[in-house]
Amino acid sequence: MGVGALALAACNAKNAYVPPPPPKVAVAQPVERPTTLYFELTGNTTAYNSVDLVARVQGYLDSIHYQDGATVKKGDLLFGIEQDQYQAQLDQANASLATAQAQQTYNQAEYNRQATLGRQDFATQATIQQWKSNVEQSGAAILNAKASIELANINLAYTQVRAPFDGVVSHHLVDIGALVGFGGPTKLATIVQTDPMYVYFNLSEPQVLAIKASNARAGIPFRTTDLSSIPVEIGLQGEDGYPHTGHMDYASPQVDQSTGTLLVRAVFENKDQSLLPGLFVRVRTPIRKLDKALLTANEAIGASQEGSYVLVVGKDNVVERKAVTPGERDGQLRIVNSGLDPGDWVVTEGLQRAFPGAKVDPQRTTLASAAPAAPGPVDADPAAAK
Repeated sequence: MGVGALALAACNAKNAYVPPPPPKVAVAQPVERPTTLYFELTGNTTAYNSVDLVARVQGYLDSIHYQDGATVKKGDLLFGIEQDQYQAQLDQANASLATAQAQQTYNQAEYNRQATLGRQDFATQATIQQWKSNVEQSGAAILNAKASIELANINLAYTQVRAPFDGVVSHHLVDIGALVGFGGPTKLATIVQTDPMYVYFNLSEPQVLAIKASNARAGIPFRTTDLSSIPVEIGLQGEDGYPHTGHMDYASPQVDQSTGTLLVRAVFENKDQSLLPGLFVRVRTPIRKLDKALLTANEAIGASQEGSYVLVVGKDNVVERKAVTPGERDGQLRIVNSGLDPGDWVVTEGLQRAFPGAKVDPQRTTLASAAPAAPGPVDADPAAAK
């Protein structure tokens, strides 16, 4: 009996229930630091200048002076149109000027002679008046000949199509020997200036009103010019973050009623030609700067029918639920406007193992993105379109 009792006791001790240890979760305290609030938008790149090169005079294209896609300087010769007839028109205008000047010399001399004879009563006043009229007509003929020379020079200059600014020229659209300028201008190519580069984007009506309210709090008037102090950052598809930094350049003076948006333009340096016209870009521009903001991991904020919340580890390592009011994102973190204290230990990892009232084993860490992002210089209270 004694041996059986001992065996039974040993068996009962071995099968006794032992509760599992509390689950491990990562916790971190919120970060308190100055934070800049941004609008995150989408936009498109547009060339700083883009002009169609056209033939403005009629003739046969006799030369092309660039390679398709070449970078050219302002004033570089790109296309040549036959000049024979325009040079002849200039020579003819110069000859007409010489004829008119010779005629004026003769008329002036004859008028002076007739005027002298008239004072001696050897010439009538009608004759004197006629030669005076001849002098005036020859003077007008000189002016007309000079105008013809100027026009001939303009037309002759049009036979050389030059770059109006520094840029890249597209492939030529007309071959040598083709008749151009017949019946109107003929497009020869397109020249595009890509340094600097424009980026156009739109602000929604609520965003515009938010800017106006932000400016009003700072005592700054809402304006659509002199925007160079407002930084703008962009990122291309496949790029991390917003590596390209520029500044605001223009904002439309009115909201488009059909779309409810305000058109805004920024300008960026593009010396390395990393930006091309027509690209889709992500745009970020500051709206306001907070001197002190409380941030926690974006993944730590949950949502339910009652609103947003975070899980915090309180007394005796018991999980508690706190209702919070989240704000804008700042990288991997999110601003918490209310409901969270700087000393709270927020559950950032292992959320599926934590629920209100449960006991956990908290592993204290620091937030991975505790250091603020490095935006460009920002005014005390910048806005995206003051």
